[in-house]
Formats: sequence, structure tokens, C-alpha cells
Amino acid sequence: MGGGDGEREGKWQRRGGDDDGEAVYLIKLRRWWRSVMTTATREIATARAAAACNTIMVVSFMATCTVEEVASSCDAVRFLQLYVFKRRDISAQVVQRAERYGFKAIVLTVDTPRLGRREIDIKNKMVSPKLKNFEGLVSTEISDDKGSNLEAVASEILDPSLSWKDIEWLKSITKLPILIKGVVTCEDAIKAMEVGVSGIIVSNHGARQLDYVPATISALEEVVQAVGGRVPVLLDGGVRRGTDVFKALALGAQAVLVGRPVVYGLAAMGEQGVRRVIEMLKDEFEITMALSGCPRVKDISRSHVRTERDRLRSML
Repeated sequence: MGGGDGEREGKWQRRGGDDDGEAVYLIKLRRWWRSVMTTATREIATARAAAACNTIMVVSFMATCTVEEVASSCDAVRFLQLYVFKRRDISAQVVQRAERYGFKAIVLTVDTPRLGRREIDIKNKMVSPKLKNFEGLVSTEISDDKGSNLEAVASEILDPSLSWKDIEWLKSITKLPILIKGVVTCEDAIKAMEVGVSGIIVSNHGARQLDYVPATISALEEVVQAVGGRVPVLLDGGVRRGTDVFKALALGAQAVLVGRPVVYGLAAMGEQGVRRVIEMLKDEFEITMALSGCPRVKDISRSHVRTERDRLRSML
């Protein structure tokens, strides 16, 4: 599976095709994973589990391991998640390092021109981890006596002027495909295709950025219809069971991203825990396919799910 400019290198492909009945799972690593293990092996353990399960891994730019350490740990297919910094040279440096070490795509988070008001972080006075990928370039030792250090760090380093022009800038410094994460409307999906992204991730940032945003599964179909198959659409958020994967694919997603369940597995059993979580999702997904009369992934269709909108329409 790949999209975008035919001259762009490193096109990413679907892992497990329609013929063998496998879905795609992408593991996200979030910065708050620092709490689940005491050593700097969190991303490495997850990368090894992803490789063992034939699963793509999305590594956060705020990871507690460097892109080089993750790359050298195993042969997992890796994407790099990125924000746009006020200092473009810092963003450019980590992108070029990721490209040099075999990462296959860039996932640009576009729903965070500034950090949302995260009251739990403020209450707990959350402290940002050290950014190993930016040692000597960015400091996280920014004090905020009134609340979250993470919010203070984000305000210091992230560029609030983020715009569609930054996609063009990012394309100018890398040959990797660029997926944007944080789209929940058809208007943004159309604009994303106009600027030449290679994929769209329907995401509301775990609903941690803004209260009352729609659930991503509710926004998915609108984006899929706007895209019309021109680029892959992926779903992020709320995937806890294999049935969630099935619903996402039925509504037009070509892959799902999984975050919290992997954290739980990692906290419980390290690398083996992550592998077990992925295996459970795959097993549940296969059972759902079998009980829905779908021997292959391509047999999953819109007719297999009924949404609230469908229910209301049937009442008219």
C-alpha cells in the first residue's frame, strides 16, 4: 500500500494482504510510556515484538531511545512520528536520521499547534522525559511551578504557526512518504490530498486535545468518502478488540493504530506482553471475520456494520 508522488522513494506497503486474510496493525509509542518500564528499553522491546508479529511500529519523536537504537534492535518496519518544531533544523535533523536508518514513512501530527488543556497532567505536575533524539539541541528542563512541565515544554519547542505549507517544506527535505495524523473532517482530508500527502490517519489525539471531539470511528466514513481511494486512510483511537479492527475496515480504513493496549502489555510482561496483545487482537479479528462470513479481508464490506446514522436513516 502506498500513495503520493511516483518519484518519492520508500513507499510503504500493506503488511499481510487481502489474500491471506490479515489486517494491518500499527503500534504507536507515546511519550508517557516512560512510566511502564524502569530501563531505556521500552521502544526496543516494542520494536522486537512488532517485528515478531509482522506489525508496523510508529516511533514517537519523544521516544526514550534514539531512532538509531530502535533501528539497530530488529528488522521491524518503522515509521517516525513527528511534530514541527519552531526550529525547523531540529525537525529536519531527526527526519534525515530516520531516513538514513531505514524508517519507511513520516507520520506528521497536525492537531497540536499547541497542547490542549490536560487537567490531569496539570494536577499531577507531569514532567516531560528527556528527549534522547534531541540531546544537545532541546532541553526539557523547563520549570512550571503552576502545573504541567509537559505543557511548558510543548509551548517552548512546538510551532503554533503550523500550516499546510509545512507539508510542502517536509516534502522538500525527505523522499519518505508523509502521512498526516489528526484529521477528523472531509474538508481537511481534501486539503491534505491537495498538498500531496501519502496517507491520512483519522485521529483525535486520544481525545486529549479538545473535549467533545467526535470519536474517530464516527468520523472515519466521512474522511474515507472524501478521499475516494486516492490515498490510504487509517484509523487511530479506541481500538481495544478485534471487533474494533473489523468495524474500522468495514467503514473503509485500510489499517488501524493501537496504543494503550500495547502499553498495558508492555507494563505487564515487556516484549512478550506486547506480542500477546497483538496476537489477541489478531485472534479476535479472525474470529469476527469467520462469524461474519468473511474468509478474506477484502470480503469485509460496509454492509457488515450498522452505524447510528444508519439507524436514524431507517426511521425516516
